[in-house]
Amino acid sequence: MRTAPTILHLDMDAFYASAEQAAKPSLRGKAVVVGGLGPRGVVATASYEARRFGVHSAMPMGQARRLVPNAAYLVPRFSFYRDISEQVMRLLRELSPLVEPLSLDEAFVDLEAGGVASDEASARVVGERLRADILRVTRLTGSVGLAASKMLAKIASEEAKPDGLALIAPGTERELLAPMTVRTLPGVGPATGDHLRRAGITTVGEIAEAGEDELVRLLGKAHGGALYAMALAHDERPVVAERDTKSVSVEDTYDVDIHDRVRVRMEVARLADRCVQRLRAAGHSGRTIVLKVRRFDFSTLTRSETLRGPTDDPGVVREAAARLLESVDTTGGVRLLGVGVSGLADYTQEDLFAQAQAKAEAEAAEAAGMDVPHGAAQGDGGALLPEGAGDEGTAGGEPGRAEPGGAGTGGADSGGAEPVPPAERRWPSGHDVRHAVHGAGWVQGSGLGRVTVRFETPQSVPGRVRTFRTDDPELEPSDPLPLVEPSGPGEGVSAAGPEAGLPVSGSGRTAAPAP
Repeated sequence: MRTAPTILHLDMDAFYASAEQAAKPSLRGKAVVVGGLGPRGVVATASYEARRFGVHSAMPMGQARRLVPNAAYLVPRFSFYRDISEQVMRLLRELSPLVEPLSLDEAFVDLEAGGVASDEASARVVGERLRADILRVTRLTGSVGLAASKMLAKIASEEAKPDGLALIAPGTERELLAPMTVRTLPGVGPATGDHLRRAGITTVGEIAEAGEDELVRLLGKAHGGALYAMALAHDERPVVAERDTKSVSVEDTYDVDIHDRVRVRMEVARLADRCVQRLRAAGHSGRTIVLKVRRFDFSTLTRSETLRGPTDDPGVVREAAARLLESVDTTGGVRLLGVGVSGLADYTQEDLFAQAQAKAEAEAAEAAGMDVPHGAAQGDGGALLPEGAGDEGTAGGEPGRAEPGGAGTGGADSGGAEPVPPAERRWPSGHDVRHAVHGAGWVQGSGLGRVTVRFETPQSVPGRVRTFRTDDPELEPSDPLPLVEPSGPGEGVSAAGPEAGLPVSGSGRTAAPAP
């Protein structure tokens, strides 16, 4: 192991919720919960104000609402979070070529490889400067852990939360770890923790005292040996700049169980198209198609089929997923569906038979005088879904979540598709809108043909609330505004428009409201 704490772990603080608070002045200092808002939704992130009431990630949304009924409950805006994440990752890559992202808001950095730190003092300086840079660029806070290994750096960042820095000096690791619970160590979940507790082991120090032989007896050779090494603070894992993607998948959880077999088939076809879009965006193809079905009784079935060669053809993936579905009994109802592709490669072996069949069908339809959807012969996914079946706007986003700007919201990222008529637009809570008169704002809620909007921007003071018809032609979805306004000469008017009426200086700071 290293002799200097030159591995840095960054973990943004309550990332999704903090980003929403930074974007919405009226929510700063208040309880904010981000996640799926349906009956079966779960919490993705809760602000620290909400956490005081016991709300935490992965909690059922219904339980969160009971704990904090007056919190702001928002639908995730993943494209917005990705933009902020990329700003943070750029700062990390300026420190070292070895940056290992774990998620949008978390990463390891090897400071020694970047030549920016070689001892405790220089590592601390780099960590503090990074925190300041993140705050300047994003208006968000992150917690930094510094140690001689990845495991200890992550533990340090947890100790530093929120908005802090913790450094574990080499030589003090075992003393620090000893009183911590066994759940502190990576790979120790509820089941392993309970197993160790029944054996009288509740702390990391007790794992070290038990010895490797006892751990192997309790947990097996691989897990027991690894856990004993971690209890002794041994972790030789390097920071890896690029991780190989093993699979690409999407899934949706439905608010109400689906009983109609035709609808189940439609949903599987739609998921297959979304999966292929993500697969292509990542520059991959794959050989194994996987179908996941969670039934009404929470039983989960997985079926897979391996093709003769890798593909990124949506028609091939749809057909394989449909074949897999035929082997699953869905008569009792389905609460979750997912489609994935594994066995990834960087090339495709085209399914010539499927393409020839699609081309023949297209030519036959054309000869019969029928309209042929664009791309049907090429299998681009535009021909086989019924009208409206793919209207979730989730392509390229997180599983089961609607993205701003997708086809369902009629936003600017709809990829050149026809604009969605105002009467058919969806207004997810927390998503960005713009009104022709009142300017930029965000959706506070919608229902019964009405949508309520608060007009404010990241640089304004808390704004006013107005309610409109959901088909108001002057109201439309929009892209998120940057958290930090680009600096420039002169002064202008806040992007919120006349409703806010706030002069904004070129530095991005908001002046006091005009009297």
